[in-house]
Amino acid sequence: MTRGRLIAFEGLDQSGKQTQALRLREALQSSGLRVVSFDFPDYATPIGREIGAALGGGRAFPPDCLQLLYVANRCEHRPAIEAALAAGAWVVCDRYLASSIAYGEAQGLDPEWLAVIQRGLPPADMTVLLDIAPAVAAQRKQQQRDAFEQDLALLARVRASYLRQASLTSGWHVVDAARHRDDVTVDVLALGR
Repeated sequence: MTRGRLIAFEGLDQSGKQTQALRLREALQSSGLRVVSFDFPDYATPIGREIGAALGGGRAFPPDCLQLLYVANRCEHRPAIEAALAAGAWVVCDRYLASSIAYGEAQGLDPEWLAVIQRGLPPADMTVLLDIAPAVAAQRKQQQRDAFEQDLALLARVRASYLRQASLTSGWHVVDAARHRDDVTVDVLALGR
């Protein structure tokens, strides 16, 4: 059996990751492929609840500890990801490995260390960076923004890290996500052809 493929959607909050991941999943399923989806962080797990508490201001973790929690949250799902890929399924992730690098690097952490601590997770075959400016993200969600979403200077550094990763790593595709979601979908679906 042929190994499946792992597609990761990355970008700032409000860039359309959830929408585009769902639309890709539906397109792949309609073409007869088996698809398994993951959203990270997964707030339903014990580790995910700690992350949610931190983002909501109820916990104060230093940046390295918070990134370790994000990685641990993905590791909770590693067996399911590996099993799906081994069974030939396509795995679509809303956030994955690059998020820890982007957000951690934006907070002054070593991007090489952030990559090393994730080596045990299956790598993405393709990463789609839905690129928007922090000001666009803020316009799209003006209320109930978490700690990261409120810090536009941090988000600018996150975006810079994502773009740096895209320029250095094969398998990345940068899509202008400031446009209408249907136009973005056309570009995303064309990547798999």
